[in-house]
Amino acid sequence: MQDLKLALLGFGNAGQAFARMLAEKQDEIRKTYGRGVIVTAIATRSKGTIVDPSGIDLLQACEAAKGLRRFSDDTPGLCGMNAFDVLEHADYDAVCELTPLNILTGQPAIDHIKAAFARGKHVVSANKGPIAWAFDELSAMAKEKGCMFFYETTVMDGTPVFNLAEHTLKMCRITEISGILNSTTNYILEELAAGREYSDIIAAGRELGFIEADPSMDIDGYDAAAKVTALLNVLMEAHLTPDQVDRTGIGDITASDIKEAAARGKVIKLLCSGRLREDGSIYASVRPVEVDRGDMLASIDSTTSVVSITTDLMGKLSVIEHAPEIEQTAYGIFGDVLRVLEGEIQESSRGI
Repeated sequence: MQDLKLALLGFGNAGQAFARMLAEKQDEIRKTYGRGVIVTAIATRSKGTIVDPSGIDLLQACEAAKGLRRFSDDTPGLCGMNAFDVLEHADYDAVCELTPLNILTGQPAIDHIKAAFARGKHVVSANKGPIAWAFDELSAMAKEKGCMFFYETTVMDGTPVFNLAEHTLKMCRITEISGILNSTTNYILEELAAGREYSDIIAAGRELGFIEADPSMDIDGYDAAAKVTALLNVLMEAHLTPDQVDRTGIGDITASDIKEAAARGKVIKLLCSGRLREDGSIYASVRPVEVDRGDMLASIDSTTSVVSITTDLMGKLSVIEHAPEIEQTAYGIFGDVLRVLEGEIQESSRGI
């Protein structure tokens, strides 16, 4: 049986961590599945594009990408193709959409995924934009074309939230989803509570690598809105886009607000939530809320995240991701790729 061929769109920290994980586990994959997984194309906007139908040396590609703005001219397989050229012409079975998030439109990742589906190729997305902005359309296209479409990494890195609902909550109706999903705002609120100045908090977060040069998308709640939209679209068939979320960020929260809340035994957190209303519609919000100091949400600190799912048959379940590193993101991609591999093997065994 032939190896599963991947095209990677984007090769930042998560893409490189995934490539190293795939290289490390290649022998185990072959032993387990009788078939390997190779990468035949890596397309990036800033570093250039590498194409090799026989399989790219992933460790060599990671080394070539490390610390460089562009792949050097002697990088094997370097060519002038862009992402859409790769999608249209390269030899691959599945695409990993790993490009930077455009939180306001989901593009060009949405069009990347459409182009892959148009060729009958499977898609693994670590980019939450398409799930937040075009999930219904993309899911319908995947079904029409007979393609697999997985996106576990889009919320809470590799934590199996979507898989949990799909595989272990069968026939449960989800009526509400809530959680703390943005680590940047969580960190800022925690540090403000500790008495640090806002400018110092931002500088320290940038140095640690999880606060962007422009943190406004986090602070104003856009990232959290995209994440809760993705959760609601997949788990509750909400048919929402992020601009339909009732959104308030933490920009107006001051150290005084936090102190006053503390005096009342409360902690301020940026809470994402979505719930089923009596008329069948779903209301989604992102806003700072005061939670009791003894509440589980109060213990979600720094880069830790939590999502809670309320169901009709299993009550309320919560999943906590403790201070993830880039390896957790890479594993989410890796796990979805293995699902594609397993799906292809099953189809082959049925003679499809």
